[in-house]
Amino acid sequence: MRGTFLQPPKFLIPGLSLIACVIFWHLASTYKLDLGLVSFVYVPSPYAVAVAAGELVTSSKLLPHLTSSLSRVFAGYGAAALLGIGIGLFIGRWKLMESVLLPPLEVLRPIPAVAWIPLAILIFPSSELSMIFITFTGALFPILLNTIHGVEAVDKRLVASARSLGAKPWAILREIILPGAAPSIITGLTIGMGTSWFCLVTAEMISGQWGIGYYTWESYLIQRYPDIVVGMLLIGILGMGSSFLIKVAGRFLIPWYHLRRNV
Repeated sequence: MRGTFLQPPKFLIPGLSLIACVIFWHLASTYKLDLGLVSFVYVPSPYAVAVAAGELVTSSKLLPHLTSSLSRVFAGYGAAALLGIGIGLFIGRWKLMESVLLPPLEVLRPIPAVAWIPLAILIFPSSELSMIFITFTGALFPILLNTIHGVEAVDKRLVASARSLGAKPWAILREIILPGAAPSIITGLTIGMGTSWFCLVTAEMISGQWGIGYYTWESYLIQRYPDIVVGMLLIGILGMGSSFLIKVAGRFLIPWYHLRRNV
């Protein structure tokens, strides 16, 4: 009990870390810090970024940018979650599916999002669908691989015991494989959300007319440097918030796993 009084508040250390980063940013941009390889000569100050953020919030552009980016992310991410989990379960559970599906997926996995953009523009009739596809490809592979690893990590003795008791394959999948692989699937969903934002921003920089990525790239082209940082911070906040929501959903869906970790 005595040790609990010595523990700092939960948000104290993260808050101090953020404050320290802002202070360093302020000093480096104010005094034009130049370290040779890294230079802050043209980096806007936190105050300039705050002013630019206030202008964006009070303008009519913020809502279209946000709704465009969010709709693209969640459309692509939702499709990636459904396919990634479904295909991952089949590959992890059945060797035939692994032999058929995994080799072509492994060939496609290292291809970066930028390389997909020209082909996506050729395949899909609209730039909107092509950007959603880029988001889809970014989220698919983390979800897929974590699902496969989660299924393969399930204790084979549990499956054998269920089979000896007369459980059917779909019952085994529903009652043993899915709960056992759920922590790894949640991890893949969390990582996939971050990569989907990364890929969306890349697509919007090239093909978009609205969206946070397009706003950031447009700010660079017209040399509005504070707006660049505003766009970067918006992307970070949205990505962090989306990943946090997935983690909260994961705690709700697999409470036994988190209770075991906290023991």
